[in-house]
Amino acid sequence: MFEAVEELIGEHADLEKRLADPAVFADQANARKLNKRYAELTPIVGTYRAWKQAGEDIATARELAAEDPDFAAEVKELERGREELTEKLRLLLVPRDPSDDKDVILEVKAGAGGDESALFAGDLLRMYLRYAERVGWKTEIIDSTESELGGYKDVQVAIKTKGGNGATEPGQGVWARLKYEGGVHRVQRVPATESQGRIHTSAAGVLVTPEAEEVDVEINMNDLRIDVYRSSGPGGQSVNTTDSAVRITHLPTGVVASCQNEKSQLQNKEQALRILRSRLLAAAQEKAEAEAADARRSQVRTVDRSEKIRTYNFPENRISDHRVGFKAYNLDQVLDGELDAVIQACVDADSAAKLADNQ
Repeated sequence: MFEAVEELIGEHADLEKRLADPAVFADQANARKLNKRYAELTPIVGTYRAWKQAGEDIATARELAAEDPDFAAEVKELERGREELTEKLRLLLVPRDPSDDKDVILEVKAGAGGDESALFAGDLLRMYLRYAERVGWKTEIIDSTESELGGYKDVQVAIKTKGGNGATEPGQGVWARLKYEGGVHRVQRVPATESQGRIHTSAAGVLVTPEAEEVDVEINMNDLRIDVYRSSGPGGQSVNTTDSAVRITHLPTGVVASCQNEKSQLQNKEQALRILRSRLLAAAQEKAEAEAADARRSQVRTVDRSEKIRTYNFPENRISDHRVGFKAYNLDQVLDGELDAVIQACVDADSAAKLADNQ
């Protein structure tokens, strides 16, 4: 099962030598790439060495047990420890999502249900902001269009690890956790606008894309059409008076990004470019995955975004994730940011599917 590990050990040793050379750091982009790969391989190498050492310890203990039965208990304990290392190594060898270390841009859009959907979109945004606060991530509202009742028709938020784009530990970025949130979220509750006390069903869409660094996506400025227009909605003195809002269209792909929240046209342009770069990266990754027909992708991650992935039932205080069969009756706590159990159910299902494909 671990035949490929010896090759990885060789690659790890080679990277160690290269990173010890100060000349490597003359190219910062390449140095970051090498450091990232080295950090990915380090836990695999360490676990494999511990696994091999455990095998040698078991062999020694068995020899001693053959002469003295008192050592039999130690053999069993060592075997249990090696089984744990075997499972840990199996998980480490599962193909990683290359974007797991990235920060994300998360967008919540009101869907069917009118004002109630916009209010629910606001609830979802608050849930993600509170979750980010709990785990120590930084958040920044990039662009938003508010509804008359205080919810959101559309809102985009950047969510980052403390260190910015790229987590301190491999696989511990924002995308690694929030990539499972993309899809249609359904709510069942009595709307604030309902006078008869009837339960309504509405929905909001969540789109999560890994935030691209400038090195990830090259944008030719000649391929862009930049339009400016007057901002609309709640805001400061510049709203409806100056052409500060910016809409950028990437002509080769037709991808559009806009921003109107900042005070100046330049700031809105920078934010719109940021959104555009992230969307182009996501589109490129989706195209590459489709062309490769990657059989290792889990059922969780290939769910069609048009499907309802989760239901928030207020009368029963219940949250259900339809992709993995998760169900809990602590909806109030989940909406207050306690998302770990919901997300972990998706992570576990994803890992199980990858393990099955990797056998």
